[in-house]
Amino acid sequence: MIHLKSLDEIELIRQSCLLVSKTHAHVASVLKPGMTGLEIDRMAEEFIRDNGGVPAFKGYQGFPGTLCISPNECVVHGIPSNKEFTETDMISVDCGVLMNGYFGDSAYTYAMPAVDDDTMHLLNVTNESLYYGIEEAKVGKRIGDISHAIQKHAEEAGFSVVRELVGHGIGKNLHEPPEVPNYGKKGRGPKIQSGLVVAIEPMINMGVKQVRQMNDGWTIVTKDGKPSAHYEHTIAVLEDKTMLLSDHGLIEQAIKNNPEIRHLSLKNSIFALQNF
Repeated sequence: MIHLKSLDEIELIRQSCLLVSKTHAHVASVLKPGMTGLEIDRMAEEFIRDNGGVPAFKGYQGFPGTLCISPNECVVHGIPSNKEFTETDMISVDCGVLMNGYFGDSAYTYAMPAVDDDTMHLLNVTNESLYYGIEEAKVGKRIGDISHAIQKHAEEAGFSVVRELVGHGIGKNLHEPPEVPNYGKKGRGPKIQSGLVVAIEPMINMGVKQVRQMNDGWTIVTKDGKPSAHYEHTIAVLEDKTMLLSDHGLIEQAIKNNPEIRHLSLKNSIFALQNF
């Protein structure tokens, strides 16, 4: 059953999402080759707790980290490790926070300074597909409209869409109905109503769409070993507008000020600002 949120609940979720975004920006401001996943995981946990939140992922069904850190061919759910990042790594970082009884969730994929242009194209298209999906999140439309928009943009660029992992509702629980696939047909799925809060999170592969799980029981990787990108916003749909509850602008500003990370095409942020 889909639980539609009141304006008060949406504000509490927004506060949690803002702390998620600030945590991302904190990580993005210092991220560089030579650092490890465990280092940024410790930084993130300290930052979240210092700002009144609790890491949402740590201990969730036994997950050991504050962040999911998924480099290169890792799609999602990577466990923070002591392996150093290299100049050619691209790294998906997924962060969740519990604060005031409500969850926030957002993901961003970071590119180290020597990531090649083909991989940057994957990152840009994946980020764009997120906003094309959000644009369809309006009262009276259906979840399938979001899914179709994401799939269409990614596949037209020559990339593939992961099937096994989806976006989700969010609120008092980290994962709530409805599921939000990144592929599908227009006009299918639950009808979108005012008060819907969902996390939309395209996971797009450079090669085949198939994935597999590693022996650690968590990490999902592409079957062909090619890169995968992942971006996520938590949004709220109201009668007259769609609200971005997470703020990638904070992250992108931190990246702009960090010469060790390649930044995305700014048209993605402009697209978001124009439409929401």
